[in-house]
Amino acid sequence: MDFPTIHTNFWDAVIAVPLVLVLTQLFKTFVKIPKTYIPTIALFFGLLISIFISHRNHLVAGIFMGWFYGYAAIGSYSSLKTTIISFRKKT
Repeated sequence: MDFPTIHTNFWDAVIAVPLVLVLTQLFKTFVKIPKTYIPTIALFFGLLISIFISHRNHLVAGIFMGWFYGYAAIGSYSSLKTTIISFRKKT
């Protein structure tokens, strides 16, 4: 089995992860679903963007990077939310 060469570039760090964040927030706004499903939605958006846009020529690379897009968006959101809550409690 030949493993794919996966390059992390400008697209991955600056465009894909924030795009997953924005799409997830829009989905939360317009579709009322339980909060427990939001991380799954973010992962789904990450996989869609990676498989169909950024790594459309290689399925394994698309799935691999899609997991990173989704989980990076989940972690970024969680970190930002925790920071804001902590800041509000101090002031």
